[in-house]
Amino acid sequence: MIREALDDFRRYRRDKEANSQIYKKLTAVGIKNILSSDIRVGDLLFVEKNQRVPADMVLLRTADRSGSIFIRTDQLDGETDWKLRLAVPYTQALAADKELFALNASLFAEKPQKDIHSFIGTFSKTNEEGLQSEDPLSLQNALWASTVVASSSALGIVIYTGREMRSVMNTSQPKSKVGQLDLEINTLTKVLFTSVVALSILMMSIKGFTGPWYRYLVRFILLFSYIIPISLRVNLDMGKAAYSWMIQQDDEIPGTVVRSTTIPEELGRIVYLLTDKTGTLTQNEMVFKKIHLGTVSFASDTMDEVMTHVRDTYAVQTSSSSSSTPTQPAAITSRVKRTVVTRVHEAVKAIALCHNVTPVYEDVNAVGSGPEADQLVGAKCTYQASSPDEVALVTWTENIGLALVKRDQSSMQLTTPTGSCLSFSVLHIFPFTSESKRMGIIVKDETTDEIIFYLKGADVVMTSVVQYNDWLEEECGNMAREGLRTLVIAKKVLSEDQYKLFSNVHHQAQVSVENRAARVQAAVESLERDMQLLCITGVEDKLQADVRPTLEVLRNAAIKVWMLTGDKMETATCIAKSSQLVSRSQAIHTFRPISTRTDAHLELNMFRRRNDCALVISGESLEVCLKYYEHEFMELVCQCPAVVCCRCTPTQKADIVRLLRTHTGKPTCAIGDGGNDVSMIQAANAGIGIVGKEGKQASLAADFSITQFSFIARLLLVHGRNSYKRSASLSQFVMHRGLIITAMQVVFCSVFYFASIQLFPSFLMVGYATVYTMFPVFSLVLDVDVKPEIALTYPELYKELTKGRSLSFKTFFIWVLISIYQGSIIMYGALLLFDAEFIHVVAITFSALILTELLMVALTIRTWHWLMALAELFSLIIYLLSLLVLPDYFDREFITTWNFIWKVTVITLVSCLPLYIVKYLRKKFSPPSYQKLS
Repeated sequence: MIREALDDFRRYRRDKEANSQIYKKLTAVGIKNILSSDIRVGDLLFVEKNQRVPADMVLLRTADRSGSIFIRTDQLDGETDWKLRLAVPYTQALAADKELFALNASLFAEKPQKDIHSFIGTFSKTNEEGLQSEDPLSLQNALWASTVVASSSALGIVIYTGREMRSVMNTSQPKSKVGQLDLEINTLTKVLFTSVVALSILMMSIKGFTGPWYRYLVRFILLFSYIIPISLRVNLDMGKAAYSWMIQQDDEIPGTVVRSTTIPEELGRIVYLLTDKTGTLTQNEMVFKKIHLGTVSFASDTMDEVMTHVRDTYAVQTSSSSSSTPTQPAAITSRVKRTVVTRVHEAVKAIALCHNVTPVYEDVNAVGSGPEADQLVGAKCTYQASSPDEVALVTWTENIGLALVKRDQSSMQLTTPTGSCLSFSVLHIFPFTSESKRMGIIVKDETTDEIIFYLKGADVVMTSVVQYNDWLEEECGNMAREGLRTLVIAKKVLSEDQYKLFSNVHHQAQVSVENRAARVQAAVESLERDMQLLCITGVEDKLQADVRPTLEVLRNAAIKVWMLTGDKMETATCIAKSSQLVSRSQAIHTFRPISTRTDAHLELNMFRRRNDCALVISGESLEVCLKYYEHEFMELVCQCPAVVCCRCTPTQKADIVRLLRTHTGKPTCAIGDGGNDVSMIQAANAGIGIVGKEGKQASLAADFSITQFSFIARLLLVHGRNSYKRSASLSQFVMHRGLIITAMQVVFCSVFYFASIQLFPSFLMVGYATVYTMFPVFSLVLDVDVKPEIALTYPELYKELTKGRSLSFKTFFIWVLISIYQGSIIMYGALLLFDAEFIHVVAITFSALILTELLMVALTIRTWHWLMALAELFSLIIYLLSLLVLPDYFDREFITTWNFIWKVTVITLVSCLPLYIVKYLRKKFSPPSYQKLS
């Protein structure tokens, strides 16, 4: 109870720290500071850049004049993409923040719900003439709690707090976790209690139910009650505290914190590991690695050649434009043969233009009121985008020499290696969607008036868009095998007439009432024909340190790893390959999107025909399968070597964990680093949080906290193994300690005509369970069966632990037989060698009992520690001193004779020597697998 109280107190301190965050509140009399715990619905709050949003809000104003900001939602949905949010246009147009209090307006928000991807609301206002008008509010106007403002600062009005917030509604209520070992011990304790009652009834049956038989029955129950291991819970809890301390003191996994000391043994029996992707397997850092132009490719070590080609191209164009006879670079390109230099230039230019990235400058003074490209060159710039891939691409073009310096809704400016400025008008943007899997942009070069349509996307959709070639599919496959995220980039030059025709069709599609989305898509697809293939890019999402070898070790340990992520299917599949969660030779079955029972049935039949393949499935499809075919789906999916679930909400992650626990009955472990992983971590048997870029929310809610993913191998294979093995040995030995003395009591009562008489005085019984045997028995928490190096080198050893054979009914009954044998030998031996007085029997049996216990501890120990030897020696000395200083219980003259010594020695040898012989023979002819390795 004290240990659990300490755990609760630590959680209280963490909650208090989270609730003590200070925010700025706008009031009619000015700005005042407010604690996050005091925030109420209707408060107007300022959220600064890089500050976490404390409650669900509607965005009213931003420091940016356009009314837009970017937020990071990694704590909510696991995506590192920055999301664009827009302020309410009416409030953004106000001259000052204080004018909000003069408005005659109201805000309507839908009732609280779990869906983090939608929001319905209205902003109603009444102008000076008394006319009312309404503006619709959507997800783009909402800031959910646990998101982080990534740019500028925001002013919003709180609409939901406490349990009504989206993030809280998607977080399950934490429950106290009970380890599987504790449940097994509870079952064995029930068996022991039943045995006490049955044994007492048996003794009474033989004695006869005459006289006050119920009194004798109660006395028998009390005499045999030592069989129930009352001290086991204390020993186990002390052992758990010791294991937790050892984990935190391990120099090989620095920074590890044990937040729940009740379940360290669970780490030794994990069968399913469910992991987040973003920030857990990956570092959230995209790095441009490769570009392929068809006949030539450039990797990290040859990027300087790309830089040279781009610099030479713009140097030629600059000299041409400064000469007396002007030339047209576009015309020259069309006449002469395309060289590698021109193809590199076109590819880099396409990458620098085809995106949705916005440069943001830290030094506001450097920008001024009307920034131009030449003003921005010296300012510190960071890029904001809805996709980290796009940021990586634009950062690469900046390093090459073609830098994006200004971007707004209608224009874009680039600077060249020569320092000149290129201006482009943005005519149309076609954003990326999970359905289209591509993103397009139409720009107009302000210098040449050339209109170009750029398109980039996944190879599966771009293959049918570009002109015929024989290298696209092959090179995309090569990059994918390297673990790179590929994008195919193409372009198409449009004439003025072509663009006008498209613009008219596209506008008509946009204003149509029926089938608007389909008509807009058809208009865009009319341009996506016979496009010129420019290049393929390869971007790497940097993995955490040692992720690949760690996953390999876990796979060899027979731990099935599932990736549950809120990210896109393509991204999740790519990371699964690059991290080798799915091996290169392993087939992947991608579950197509389904919505009906028939679709689910057909897809499940198709999946059933695939053998030994990894599964990739979306959260929506998973919901449909579980709704109609839960049992069949779980039966199939549990046979997969690896599973990737993408587009999962926090609630879905927790549901998957619970389904695994329910259908398989196997222990699960969940690991993540974001707030969206908290529900999953709390639902698993053992939850592990990583302290990372997404904050400490998962780490604080988890049972164990680590600093990087690779530490999980040592945590499970070394500390999990030791904790489980030690607790199993400790539990069985504490039970044996009660069983052997009960066996002696049964023999004693049987010999003396089933009289309910106590064999040993109560004082000796207390000493037997404490000072005489406590230290050697508890020293088993230091026992090691396999060295850490061997456990990590041969992870296959872990597989045996998952079967739960260290503590089972088989091992329990073996210890019961050992206890009966030793108790009978000690009691019958003492009675056979009994000379004169009954006190001599007590001295002989109790001394043989203590020595037997000490020898059995030595027999159980697999690797000696100096503290173990010290505990054995200390207990022996304490008992020998007791023989001399307790004359009421021991005859001092008798215990100093050879008669006492040889009798105790013979009885102890007969009770222990056969067990030592059996152990030696087993080690010689049928050793456990770990002994073969050591």
